[in-house]
Amino acid sequence: MVYDFNADDIFEIAQQLERNGAQFYRQAAGSVKDSTARELLWQLATMEDNHEKTFAQMRSQLGATEKTTTVFDPQGEAAGYLKALADTRVFFEKKIDTSSLEEILKDAITAEKDSIVFYLGMREAVPEKLGRNRLDEIIKEEMGHIRQLSKELLGKKK
Repeated sequence: MVYDFNADDIFEIAQQLERNGAQFYRQAAGSVKDSTARELLWQLATMEDNHEKTFAQMRSQLGATEKTTTVFDPQGEAAGYLKALADTRVFFEKKIDTSSLEEILKDAITAEKDSIVFYLGMREAVPEKLGRNRLDEIIKEEMGHIRQLSKELLGKKK
């Protein structure tokens, strides 16, 4: 079955990715011994929580057309498919290299880059009339994540 997604679907994925990101940082925080690194990772988890709220707010501002269902789905299979996409494409279950904060930040930057690539690909699956341009807002937020993580990484290398 071929799905056309709408902006609402993609914001649902974005919120799940933020939840996954927060879980990643909390797991990493629980694995490090250095209290300064642990505190930074907790702050990054909170940042992901806040981004989930940002995406929820953006999602609430979508128009009816951008929430239009594109397929008959009485069993809710599309929602399960979206969750599976979010869970396996970016912050999926993987071994976190906790040997240093630098390695954790590198993994996080890679995950953020992966999310941007994912959204760029999903952008093609959202017809213009269903809110394709809204994905640019998500991509812009994710680019901000990379800037912040890169700043932290560069600060740790000094």
